[in-house]
Amino acid sequence: MLSTLNIRHLRAMAAICRLGSITAAAQAVGISQPAITQGMTKLERQFGIALFERRTDGMTPTIGAELIATRVEAALTHIASPRVTMTQMLAFLSLADAGSYAAAAASTGLSQPSLHRAVADLSLALRRSLVERRGKGVMLTETGRRTLRKFRLARAELISGLSELAALKGMETGRVAIGAMPLARARILPMAVAAYHRQHPDVQISIIEGSFAELIEPLRDGELDLLIGALRNPSPGADVEQIKLFDDLPVILGRKGHPLSGKNATLAEMACYKWIVPPAPTPLHSQWGRMFADAELPTPHVPVDCGSVITIRQILMETDFLTFLSPDQVAVELEAGWLEIIAPCPHGLARTIGTTVRANWSPTARQRAFLDLLQKVVDEQ
Repeated sequence: MLSTLNIRHLRAMAAICRLGSITAAAQAVGISQPAITQGMTKLERQFGIALFERRTDGMTPTIGAELIATRVEAALTHIASPRVTMTQMLAFLSLADAGSYAAAAASTGLSQPSLHRAVADLSLALRRSLVERRGKGVMLTETGRRTLRKFRLARAELISGLSELAALKGMETGRVAIGAMPLARARILPMAVAAYHRQHPDVQISIIEGSFAELIEPLRDGELDLLIGALRNPSPGADVEQIKLFDDLPVILGRKGHPLSGKNATLAEMACYKWIVPPAPTPLHSQWGRMFADAELPTPHVPVDCGSVITIRQILMETDFLTFLSPDQVAVELEAGWLEIIAPCPHGLARTIGTTVRANWSPTARQRAFLDLLQKVVDEQ
């Protein structure tokens, strides 16, 4: 539905909500009153709801209009130009995602000439170069990359607005896009997603796995709604907000029957063994290094650094390596007797697990419900 909407109509609708009349809105957005009236009629038909109550002293927005107007205002702030059209914005997003006009045409069903024209018109409207040819593909300019992020955030706001309108009409729709780091994938996230799906079966849940470094930019672009995993210290920036869920206590693990098994081994004894740990600069790697630094011991040899719990498990089972992980990440392996805890977490080495969101993010009701349920799952553990 997004592609059928007219940004000028959305701008006018938001202006009416803000100013209270078509006359004032026409002056603010530079569109004639008859054109605005026609635009509002079209928007009401597209949204399937009444947007305003017409009165002699002006126009009063309905609840639906207020919902969508808030999202439209946020999207317009990101777009930051009255000359951009929806066709231009979506064409540019498609081109950036696909990497070439041919691939963008194949993914959207639009012709290459139409995409060329829309992106060229966008560059003219913004008075800046957005893409450069690179063989059969394209590369974004620095300005193009900044514009891409703003347009992705604008699209995310508009999609959220459409989802809120659907919910207002009694239709359970929407999407929760989650970036999942290793610990979250082990237990907390699956439990929260299963419970959430039972309550909201028609909401699409997208889970993207990766490291913090791989997920933070998609979050900033609006492609992900939240990240779940170890929080960063210091914070990755003022544009994101970190919210604590709980403290996790990693333990030292080895295979069943490890030479140090059941011996109440000292850290000095464990330092004599080879280790496999997540790579720097993850919080777990930092804590692992701090564990030996605090004890004034040399850092053990790490012939393999790895963030995959499955790979770590297999290497532990085949060797006398040790590792430093949360018991939740290897709960199945511990229960099966493949691995065992060699030593508990030293004092003061807890890591904070939580969610990371955009600082100015306004979740939809369905997204907020997921966050609330996630906290409930954590509280019940």
